[in-house]
Amino acid sequence: MIECHRRQGGGIFSLDSGMLLIIDNYDSFTYNLYQYFCELGCETKVVRNDAITIADIHALQPQAIVISPGPCTPNEAGISLQVIQEFMGKLPLLGVCLGHQAIAQALGGKVIRADKVMHGKTSPIQHTNTGVFSGLNNPLTVTRYHSLIVEKESLPECLEVTAWTLDDLGQQKEIMGYSHKTLPVEAVQFHPESIKTEQGHEILANFLARIPQT
Repeated sequence: MIECHRRQGGGIFSLDSGMLLIIDNYDSFTYNLYQYFCELGCETKVVRNDAITIADIHALQPQAIVISPGPCTPNEAGISLQVIQEFMGKLPLLGVCLGHQAIAQALGGKVIRADKVMHGKTSPIQHTNTGVFSGLNNPLTVTRYHSLIVEKESLPECLEVTAWTLDDLGQQKEIMGYSHKTLPVEAVQFHPESIKTEQGHEILANFLARIPQT
């Protein structure tokens, strides 16, 4: 089932004749993402990962796609990997948590178990002050719900790390965000829509700012 909403009378973004599509990987946080985008004035549709086809998405003509968090691995995320492969380079993409892992895997990266399970825990992260992190606090406190991560050593050459945690020696430990070097593709391992994440609306607004207006 597809949900649709347009905030009336305000919001800082309007996608003119288009909308944002969220692929829901059966995660309770998906509707927090939906609400945040609506609060930013963005028309948003949500559809579960087994309730839509690639042809359906083409017919909807979204202006951007978000791959949501989820409780599984990218291989178990319904149509998500196919969506990434089909629309990368055609539409702006944002991956959140599982979506972050799925985009990296679709490009050849490896998803592995993290050293430590992080469910509902906050962490300070460092970032490059670019893309979705433009103008944000640095370090930035974010909320994490994951036991898997993208392996640093396998990160595809076309992607560049934009956010990370630090180990006890101050060295980069785990990837918390990346962007594509030439395409409008961004991903974050944490949950910007969590109430404990700093500047979550600003992160999503930075993504929306990359969407071409028609």
